[in-house]
Amino acid sequence: MSVPAMSLHRAMADPFAWDEALLRRYDTSGPRYTSYPTANSFNEAFGEPDYQAALARSNADGRPLSLYVHIPFCRKACHYCACHKITTKASKVAEPYISRLDREMVLVKPHLDTRREVAQLHWGGGTPTFLSLDQMSDLIDRLDARFGLSSARDRDYAIEIDPREADVFTLRHLQALGFNRLSLGVQDLDPKVQRAINRLQPRILTEALIDEADRLGFRSLNLDLIYGLPFQNRDSFAATLEQVIAMAPARLSVFNYAHMPERFAAQHHIRTEDLPGPEEKLAILRTTIAMLTEAGYVHIGMDHFARSDDSLAIAQREGTLQRNFQGYSSHAQCDLVGLGVSAISCIDDVYVQNHSNLAAYENALDASRLPTARGIRLSFDDRVRRHAIERLMCDMELDLDELSETFSIDAPRYLADALLRLEIPRRDGLVVSEGNRLIATPIGRLLIRHLAMAFDARLPSQPEAQFSRIL
Repeated sequence: MSVPAMSLHRAMADPFAWDEALLRRYDTSGPRYTSYPTANSFNEAFGEPDYQAALARSNADGRPLSLYVHIPFCRKACHYCACHKITTKASKVAEPYISRLDREMVLVKPHLDTRREVAQLHWGGGTPTFLSLDQMSDLIDRLDARFGLSSARDRDYAIEIDPREADVFTLRHLQALGFNRLSLGVQDLDPKVQRAINRLQPRILTEALIDEADRLGFRSLNLDLIYGLPFQNRDSFAATLEQVIAMAPARLSVFNYAHMPERFAAQHHIRTEDLPGPEEKLAILRTTIAMLTEAGYVHIGMDHFARSDDSLAIAQREGTLQRNFQGYSSHAQCDLVGLGVSAISCIDDVYVQNHSNLAAYENALDASRLPTARGIRLSFDDRVRRHAIERLMCDMELDLDELSETFSIDAPRYLADALLRLEIPRRDGLVVSEGNRLIATPIGRLLIRHLAMAFDARLPSQPEAQFSRIL
């Protein structure tokens, strides 16, 4: 697929100096830091009583609540997928699952002060729109009965949507249920790429939903794209970007495809020889940043872009942006309660994950136990490093004086090991210092995961065995 000459010219108008050799040298494997410590540090010694104690401690602080609900079902498996999912066409499986979700809510509720506002709600998957409209209503009613959902104008209630599983009536129903933000999975608009990843999705399906979401007044709409998929190249992806920019979503997530068939069975369907090589993949990234920047999007960090008036961009400017398990979030200081198979909670000073196996999840609830599989309580050192990593990844800079004040430490001395590891990236121009502030340069922003790894005291000796590549 080719794109107009004007498109290619725009794609190559780099917003900053591009050093391909430097990028390739730093394109190692590392965490995405949706949490710190990362999930590979969670342990099975952490159990249900530890989670209950954390829920009780969190009530004292009275922070608002964020609820994440995992709907694991998909009617068709996409070959690139690395999510916890169950492929089935049997809609009836959702009924007992919703009942189990309700049982989990019942078991969580006694340990939680439900007078706290539910400021954020996110349904992820899988495919949340696998549920029928009646099932969606049932689940919302149960969430409201157990936790009391918010009607505040600034609430952030989002749902992930597969445009092949939704229509305009779905959007109207979701709005009536209180959702005000949508995330649509697109990945790529090139039919050849779509066939290779087992996700045929005509452009008109996406456009129809975007038009209806705009008409209904949804506060924000995100489109998910993936680069590095089979048969993509810089020109074909530029053509997809041209079409997506014309759709004018408020946010875009442009994820890096991590080909790890040894971990994700569905990826065995993707042939390595069909994937773009390292040079072409970098060219696609370069094209993406240039085109979206020129179209008026702010590069928030890593794979997220947003219009300057979107809440993500505003939160970044105000220094309140956060990282959570869905990526970047504009709602700071919420305690996150994860519900459903594989869901992760972040409560007080702990992370806790539910069983990833559906049968184990069901069995725990049927025995009136919370489905806690593993977790971790953060040490003082973990909390210092989590704060440093989060601020670096959200603000693209780190104020060591602020860190010193927050934790009553001498941050430059306390984090001397991390600062030493940053010396080579500093010499290579990825980060600069202004007093006790570390600031990622434009090219350092692309490698922010690498910079964050300097603060990670738990990084395994061979990160490539557990984590995707940075670019």
